[in-house]
Amino acid sequence: MKNRLKRYNSGLKGTITLESSKSESNRALIINALAGGNVADIYNLSNARDTQTMRSLLQVNPDVYDVKDAGTTMRFLTAYLAIHGQGEIITGTERMKNRPIGPLVDALQTLGATIEYLEKDGYPPLKIHRIEKQLTNKIAIPGNISSQYISALLMIAPCLEHGLEITLTSEIYSQPYIEMTLSLMKAFGVRNEWIGNSIKVSSQTYQPVEYTIEGDWSGASYWYSFLSLAPEGSEITLPTLRNNSTQGDIAIASIMNELGVDTRFASDSVYLIKKPLNQKKLTIDFRDCPDLAQTVMVSATVLGVSLEMIGLESLKIKETDRIAAMQTELSKIGATLTENDGMWNLIPSNQLPNSVTIETYEDHRMAMAFAPLSMKMDVTIEDPRVVEKSYPGFWDEVKQLSIEIEEA
Repeated sequence: MKNRLKRYNSGLKGTITLESSKSESNRALIINALAGGNVADIYNLSNARDTQTMRSLLQVNPDVYDVKDAGTTMRFLTAYLAIHGQGEIITGTERMKNRPIGPLVDALQTLGATIEYLEKDGYPPLKIHRIEKQLTNKIAIPGNISSQYISALLMIAPCLEHGLEITLTSEIYSQPYIEMTLSLMKAFGVRNEWIGNSIKVSSQTYQPVEYTIEGDWSGASYWYSFLSLAPEGSEITLPTLRNNSTQGDIAIASIMNELGVDTRFASDSVYLIKKPLNQKKLTIDFRDCPDLAQTVMVSATVLGVSLEMIGLESLKIKETDRIAAMQTELSKIGATLTENDGMWNLIPSNQLPNSVTIETYEDHRMAMAFAPLSMKMDVTIEDPRVVEKSYPGFWDEVKQLSIEIEEA
């Protein structure tokens, strides 16, 4: 299946329906389960496939937890089973079986969980027995690995007999996602303390509460990109977003301010307004928001803005090797992406093609990051159904902006 987006060179005006935050939804589901709460008390849950997979597995508690391609679900449920597991197996797609989980497993084994690798050491599938006797209440773990490992450990910390102190031994990447986890834990009645490089959570009991999930700032980023490539005077409204969001991807507002999009906050909505572009080169640190990188690279390429970027290391172990995928697909529109000692450089195109076909590599963010090219050219997106992982209604929302999509 392919989606062919016809070039749309008119102004954009409209209100977009965002998915709820997948990151917040998945954390709330795990914490709610640890609290013994009812899923019905979590309002505005994301319809993303990852979240619905998490919800279903927590409700059914099967002998085999098949997370499909959901990395967050894999990591959070691995920690959850270290509290409740009785020898269940957790597995996923072939790609998931090649995404590392060793640092999390090592930490859980140190705490006292019995975890067996069923195929390849360091990778799923796993067989997990819960912690019967806690062996230690101190864990040291690098801060520059996936924040999902750290969040997974934090969420089970109050359920441990002696609590947990996590020492982060290196520079911290994706810190806002750790802060989101701690904020949600507080919402469910658990105290925590973060001083310096140490996070402490004592043994406590989660309290079931009603909680409403915020709109998804990651999903919002694609509409910022559309507007950045639209004519001046274009406007888009994004409801259900908070100015004080704990989502790291709220950084898109400040990044896109440099790429021609003004953000105006209201009580429960964000208004995006196209403004003149006055930048030709930007330096961006993506350590706290790596999921924004693909979207920003596409916008910058079309706008003729050179980028110097750091913090892209984790992109190599996502749904695909996003660095390699971006190098290939950006080259189709005349851009080059190179790396030198941890600094990534994007050199934009001097001349854009009239049309392009984009491979998606089984990666939802590849499809959505390149869709805004339709403001400047005809775009064919291969396997557009990958968006179901995080934003099932994405293509319907594109159509709401009067962009023509031909399904083939």
